[in-house]
Amino acid sequence: MRNRLAVGRHNQRRLLHISRAWRQADHVIQIDNGTFFRDSPSSAQAASQRPLMTDLSFTLSTDRAKTQDLWAILSPSSVARTAFLQILAGQHFCDPPSARRYPSLTERGIPAHKAIKYVGFDADRGSNVGGNNVRGAYLSARYETRKEETDFSVLDYLTGHTELNALEVEQPDGQERELQRIVEQLNLKDLLHMPVSNLSNGQTRRARIGKALMARPEVLLLDGPFMGLDPRTAEKMATVLFTIAKTRKPQLVLSLRPEDEVPKWITRLAATGEDLNTVSTQDLARSRGRKSGATQEHLTLSKDGHPHDSPALPPGEVVVEMRGVKVSYGDKTVLGDWSQDVNGEQREGLYWSLHRGQRCGIFGANGSGKTTMLSLITSDHPQTYRLPIKLFGRSRLPEAGEPGISVFDLQRRMGHSSPEVHAFFPKQLTVRRALESAWADAPLSKPKLSADADRCVNAILRCFSSQRLLLFLKAIVAKPDLVILDEALSGIDERVRDKALLFLSHGERVTKVENGLAQLSVLEQLGKVCVEGLSQEQALLVISHSKEDVPGCLREFICLPEPGRGTLPTVGVLPGPLELHPRAWKEQIWR
Repeated sequence: MRNRLAVGRHNQRRLLHISRAWRQADHVIQIDNGTFFRDSPSSAQAASQRPLMTDLSFTLSTDRAKTQDLWAILSPSSVARTAFLQILAGQHFCDPPSARRYPSLTERGIPAHKAIKYVGFDADRGSNVGGNNVRGAYLSARYETRKEETDFSVLDYLTGHTELNALEVEQPDGQERELQRIVEQLNLKDLLHMPVSNLSNGQTRRARIGKALMARPEVLLLDGPFMGLDPRTAEKMATVLFTIAKTRKPQLVLSLRPEDEVPKWITRLAATGEDLNTVSTQDLARSRGRKSGATQEHLTLSKDGHPHDSPALPPGEVVVEMRGVKVSYGDKTVLGDWSQDVNGEQREGLYWSLHRGQRCGIFGANGSGKTTMLSLITSDHPQTYRLPIKLFGRSRLPEAGEPGISVFDLQRRMGHSSPEVHAFFPKQLTVRRALESAWADAPLSKPKLSADADRCVNAILRCFSSQRLLLFLKAIVAKPDLVILDEALSGIDERVRDKALLFLSHGERVTKVENGLAQLSVLEQLGKVCVEGLSQEQALLVISHSKEDVPGCLREFICLPEPGRGTLPTVGVLPGPLELHPRAWKEQIWR
């Protein structure tokens, strides 16, 4: 009798163990009260190393589990969002090591690094596809018609044929079918033979996701998938991701900023602040997703110190003038495929001008020609030389009785910050040297600074410590006639972004805006301000897909139509800061 009872208890424990193991195998990622460090705490700097996250618990079920949760990570901090996803991918030191497990993968003998893929779209990662330098060897390369040996197509990129003299290997049937499925799923068919250097931001994003899917991961971690996308493209991207998420092959985990709209198909949210304390709740996802800027309309002053009703500054002399600009490659027109009314006559191409004192935004869907238009202004586009464009009253080529404007003169009179500039900017320069290069003819040449210029550099270094703002600060420090900010603050943490926008408008004169009041700095009160912010003699051009990144001083705007439709661009004037008139984002700009 005792033997039968003992056998019964043994079988009961065995069944309990099998049941627990089976439940654990339903989890592809399982973290139980883990503390995570960037490096092993046994290293020399262990005493000073703070944990990235403490007491973290998180589970991600397999596709065979009963609960099919679709997760997103929400945080105002890009560091926190990225760290969370990297922890899920197996990076960073876990204490104790047993707190992080991959039961489903372990059961099948699959290494976590092969089954879990991380794809980051954060601003720090540049615009290169897959981290490879396939955008061209220099800034103007993407606009040239000559095809280089390194100009790999999207098909080459997806199949991994991105080496020089790569062997022509026929794809196995299984991989060929997988490629066709991914191409159809991500709507890449029309892009397969296009050089990756010619892709727009949204197209590049789809190509990178496709590349990750070709590895057939179990879990795909997407860091900032909607960052840098216009509202319409973001909606399309959410639809594309949903087609992947509903199949759960692979499972998706997204990271989102507070200003991002949470996709309707997301069911679970892990919200973390800058201190990386984590809370998970579905209700929080919905409340953040429904967050509306309408609550800002009662405020009298924007975060960067501009009144609710503040008209545009009176325009000064012309800085940029385009009279019938039309950019085409063969039979494909990428900018100016419309007719405008000019003094009562219908004329083809883009007619547009920018004056001193104007703060203008260039908006439009990904691929609408914003970057092309900007490249004509900065003279990075070869067609600048033949098109009817005047920069600071002069064309690039000499005209009768008038010399052309040189590239060195343009560089001296323009301050430019963009992801492309960031990708090609020399990385070996110190922060001070990079700021000083705002007065140089070329980034690597050392300029002779005046005493005022040296004081401006010192003022910038006192105010900011974030290296991610370096090119933004370089664009404004020399007080150029034209400041160009192309996605300059995309991906920057909210607190740092607000400080940068305040500095753009007021320099050292204002330290913060709180409860509708601007707090003047001690330097302003003592009359010792070096950097005063934008002046009426300067013009500002802004490209942004997020209304939170738009400076409060912006008043004029042009929104380019999607190419091939022949419709006119939308041109208008805002009544005040976009932050305090949030309805204007959709009702005026994106109508």
